[in-house]
Amino acid sequence: MARNARGEIFIHSATAALCPHIEWAIGAVLGVPVTLEWTPQGAQPGTMRAEGIWEGDEGTCARIVSALMRCRALRFEVTSQAGPGGFGERYCYTPSLGVFRATTDEFGDIQVSENRLRAAVAKEALGGKDIHEAISDLLGTAWDDELEIFRHAGDDAPVRWLHRAV
Repeated sequence: MARNARGEIFIHSATAALCPHIEWAIGAVLGVPVTLEWTPQGAQPGTMRAEGIWEGDEGTCARIVSALMRCRALRFEVTSQAGPGGFGERYCYTPSLGVFRATTDEFGDIQVSENRLRAAVAKEALGGKDIHEAISDLLGTAWDDELEIFRHAGDDAPVRWLHRAV
């Protein structure tokens, strides 16, 4: 199987009891045993955090997210880098907000389609959601706001490479 996709996994907070289940879930997707280096999450005492860089085929990012969502009591992000001439993905998950997915460019910036922007403008024109709030939703601002403290708590944390079985 060609390894033509890669990205990152950020487990921002998980109870120690969930850590082996998270490794098993990621390993099941990648087809190889996974061992992450867990460190205490300073932003939420009693929880752990870990980071990894994955490599696999197209669709691996979404499969990792699906597997991790089964462990609902955690916060995480999974990204897929944009390939040549293509787009990447960014998924965020928190227990209070659920999952957010966005298409990203080669720099990791969120790309919002013309049709989604037109729909946001039309909803405001019809008395719906304020355009600023709608754009904030399209960019995943609520997820960023909730995860930001967890991201900074992981500065200088170790990162491990994870590869999909061939």
